[in-house]
Amino acid sequence: MYEKTFPNKRFKHTLDFLKKHITTSETVLDLGVENPFSKIMKTEGFKVKNTTGEDLDIDQTVFSTEKQDVVTAFEIFEHLLNPFTILNEIKSDKLFISIPMRLWFSPAYRSKTDMWDRHYHEFEDWQLDWLLEKTGWKIIDRQKWTNPVKKFGIRPLLRSFTNRYYIVYAEKSPLTPKGE
Repeated sequence: MYEKTFPNKRFKHTLDFLKKHITTSETVLDLGVENPFSKIMKTEGFKVKNTTGEDLDIDQTVFSTEKQDVVTAFEIFEHLLNPFTILNEIKSDKLFISIPMRLWFSPAYRSKTDMWDRHYHEFEDWQLDWLLEKTGWKIIDRQKWTNPVKKFGIRPLLRSFTNRYYIVYAEKSPLTPKGE
């Protein structure tokens, strides 16, 4: 996936955001197979376990067998058909999600050769916020950033000032007893 480019800016922002909110003593379940960013987290001292490639839309057993302090989902939710179910199944109290934001000037991404490299959802920030709220998560912090590219043209120009990535740190909201 990163044969030609390596998203250094995105990785730096994500790592800084993660370090702002958790310590390396906390255990992390990173949704998705081991990838360049999970390797960076390990190099930085985080105790990271990745999922093993199971289809999380169908199989959520990892959430009942793995109780880590933190769950991370960096650039994962846009690939899922039903992120609502995943968010309900997470047992950890802390959650980090980053997504590529929906761009009005660009269609949803779809690889024609790799069925796993497709975006079912192209989120706007409010959609992810609402999804988190509906599944019992309270957003503690959020950040957005652009992704300029070194090319000429209208789309590269738009990418220089249009936010492309959105990251959220959320904690499980305490349940309100019924009847109150």
